[in-house]
Amino acid sequence: MINTYNDAVSWIHGRLKFGIKPGLKRMDWMLEKLGNPHRNINAIHIAGTNGKGSTLTFLRNILEEAGYSVGTFTSPYIEIFNERISVNGIPINDNDILDLVNIIKPLADELDSLELGSPTEFEIITAMSFLYFGSINKQDFVIYEVGLGGRLDSTNVVEPILTAITNIGYDHINILGKTLEEIAYEKAGIIKENVPLISTVKQEICRDVITKIANNKNSDVSFVNDSIETNSCEESGESFSIKDNNGNKEHYSIKMDGKHQIINASLAIYCARELTKRKVAKIHITDIEKGLLKAFWIGRFEKLSNNPLIIIDGAHNIDGINTFVDTIHNKYTVQKKKIMFAAVNDKDYSLMIDKLSDVADELSVTTFDFYRAARAEDLYNSAKNKDNLLINNQWKVWIKNAFKESDDSTVYLITGSLYFISDVRKWILMELYNK
Repeated sequence: MINTYNDAVSWIHGRLKFGIKPGLKRMDWMLEKLGNPHRNINAIHIAGTNGKGSTLTFLRNILEEAGYSVGTFTSPYIEIFNERISVNGIPINDNDILDLVNIIKPLADELDSLELGSPTEFEIITAMSFLYFGSINKQDFVIYEVGLGGRLDSTNVVEPILTAITNIGYDHINILGKTLEEIAYEKAGIIKENVPLISTVKQEICRDVITKIANNKNSDVSFVNDSIETNSCEESGESFSIKDNNGNKEHYSIKMDGKHQIINASLAIYCARELTKRKVAKIHITDIEKGLLKAFWIGRFEKLSNNPLIIIDGAHNIDGINTFVDTIHNKYTVQKKKIMFAAVNDKDYSLMIDKLSDVADELSVTTFDFYRAARAEDLYNSAKNKDNLLINNQWKVWIKNAFKESDDSTVYLITGSLYFISDVRKWILMELYNK
C-alpha cells in the first residue's frame, strides 16, 4: 500500500529501470485483470513522428466547443506529472493518481515474478489511464497519443472509433527502423479493422505503406495535405483555408505559430468532420472555428517573455528542428537569434545542431539534470560547424543574462528535448515570475 502522492509518483518513475519494452502482452495481461476497461472508451488514437500533441489539443478544443467532455492521454508532461491523464485540459488530481497506483501496483508486483516480465513506466501509466477513463471517470471521448511508434506501443491495445497519423520522419530509428517505409509500417500499426484513418503524411512511399495496410483492414483512409491553402503568417498565429466536402473553402485562424501547426489543425478538422459524418458526434463549423482559436499547447513555440523575447520549443528530432527553423525564418527575419539547445543521448543530435547553426547568430549547447541527457561537450564535438557554437553548462545563467541584456533586437530561443523544455519552463515561471 502506497500512502502518499509523492510516493506514488516515485514508484511510477522507479519503473524507468525496466527501460523500453515494445509489445502488448503485459498490457493485455494487466487489462484482463482489470476487467478490460479499455473496451469502454470512445477513443481516438493518434500516432506520428511530430505534431501528435498539437493535433490532440486542436481536436480536444473542437470537441469541447461542441459540448463534449474529453479525456486525453499524453506524454511526456511539461508542467506536472498528472497532466498526462487529463479531462478537458485539466490534469486529474493527486488522490486519483494515488488511488490508481494502489490498484495497479499489485498487478505490477505479480508481473515482476512472471515470464512476461516487469511492466515499464509507460505501461503502468497507460494502464492507469485505461482504468481511469474506462471504469472510474468515463468521458464522451478520450484522445490517446502514442508514446513510441504505434504497432507495439502500449496504447495500441485500445479499440478506437477513429485513428490519425500526423507525419513521419526519422526518430527512434534504433527501435522503429532506419527507413521511412519501416517507420511508416510501425506507425500504421494503429490502424484497426473497419476504423477510419485520417493522415497528414506527405511522402508517397509512406502513403503507399499506410494505404496498403488500411486496405487490408477495410479502413477508409484520407490524406489531408492536398486541400490546405496557407493564407498568411500572422504576427501571432496563422490563418489558412481548407476545402469542405463540396470543394468550397473554409477559412480558419489559429493562435499557435508555425506552418506545421496549420497541418496539425487541418488534421483535427478532418477528424471532427469524420466523427460528424459517422454520427458519433455533432460538430458545427463554429465549434471548429472557436476550438481552433482556443487551442494552445505549452512548450511548442511558446513565448515566455516579451522583454526580452524568449521562446521555447520542444523540437527534439530533425523534423521538429526543421519546422522550428522554418518558423524562425517566417516570424523573426530581422532580429538577432541566440539559441540554446539540449538533447538526450539517444538522438542523432549532430544534424539538429548543424541545422540550428545555420539560422543562429549564436548557438549554445548545454546539458540538464536527466539521466539520459547528453553532455554539452558531446553535443559540441558532434557539430560540423563550430564557428558560432558555444558550450554553456549553466543554462539558468544564460537565461538570467538574457534578462540582464534585455535587448529588443534579439530573440532568445530555447529548444531540444521536451524534458529540457519542461525544466526550463518551470524554472522561468517560478524563478522569474513567481508563478
